[in-house]
Amino acid sequence: MNETLVVASRIGRDFPDGNAGRIAVLRDVDCTVASGARIALVGPSGSGKTTLLHLLGGLDRPTTGKIEWPGLGPFEDLRPRRIGMVFQSPSLFPALTAIQNVGLPMVLAGASDSAEQAGGLLLEAFGLAELADKLPEELSGGQAQRIAMARALAIGPKLVLADEPTGQLDGNTAQLFFDAILEHLEGTGIALLVATHDEAIAARMATRWTMDHGRLNSGSRQNGAR
Repeated sequence: MNETLVVASRIGRDFPDGNAGRIAVLRDVDCTVASGARIALVGPSGSGKTTLLHLLGGLDRPTTGKIEWPGLGPFEDLRPRRIGMVFQSPSLFPALTAIQNVGLPMVLAGASDSAEQAGGLLLEAFGLAELADKLPEELSGGQAQRIAMARALAIGPKLVLADEPTGQLDGNTAQLFFDAILEHLEGTGIALLVATHDEAIAARMATRWTMDHGRLNSGSRQNGAR
């Protein structure tokens, strides 16, 4: 039986607009993420996808409504132990090599003895082993994205939230990379929620959430997706 990991109840998020007013980015969003979920979050730029990922990951708090993580334990343990995050913008630490970046969540969680081994195995699984000793400044944008995904998976979280993880990859490379991700997740129970503009990637997910002007339609399922 699937475990409920995250529940968002009528959450809203607004920000100052610079003119003493507020801009509503999310409006009355209800959603639930269960273990093993494969969810594509789609919608135009500026519709609120990144804001929703940050709220579900505990990086931000809603202005209204509430978020609970019943299957993930205490809030202070969400990251990096329970939730792996992949950001749209570059997020690798510039002073660390690729393999050190991938193993960093394990170091932060007190498992430094196995960090290098786990990092090496993930880089190999994603076809990135030759980049292990490269610094971020030596990587292409697409290589950095793939290493960031490997980092999010390193500690075996229960939930991975990824913001445009294939945005800098060509179509064929994106599909091959996604093959490796889905193969790695097979049978683990890890939930994957991906915000994407790539329809080929979105079509491979079992569930499709659509964001439009800060409102979420989370009721669409895609049969046979992979």
